[in-house]
Amino acid sequence: MSRIIEKSDAAWRELLTSIQYHVAREKGTERAFTGEYWNTWDKGEYHCVCCDAPLFASEHKFDAGCGWPSFWTAAEAENVESAEDNSHFMRRTEVLCHQCGAHLGHVFEDGPQPTGLRYCINSASIRFIPEERSGD
Repeated sequence: MSRIIEKSDAAWRELLTSIQYHVAREKGTERAFTGEYWNTWDKGEYHCVCCDAPLFASEHKFDAGCGWPSFWTAAEAENVESAEDNSHFMRRTEVLCHQCGAHLGHVFEDGPQPTGLRYCINSASIRFIPEERSGD
């Protein structure tokens, strides 16, 4: 599939840390409760670690108890896409960055209302951009 942002494997390796590369470019995962953002509750946005596309917002984040950052919707729906994932003898729905194809995590249908979705996202695939505070 053609992407808006395409780079060589070598360019991605230069840009990303080893865990970011493994998760985002090789469809890996980080262990539960080890990622940087699983327990972050500050206000702001989560962007793709590869291309900086805005993906998720803090106001949509919730504690799913799974050990990964979880969101009930994407902040920028056009920047997030899904694909069937039948790896590891499971049937899941993979979540990808539409702009660069980075693997973000998976989406499940056991989340809170109003969507009933749980976007279970690897911290290694995203970068948190804090909300600017006025008067600071």
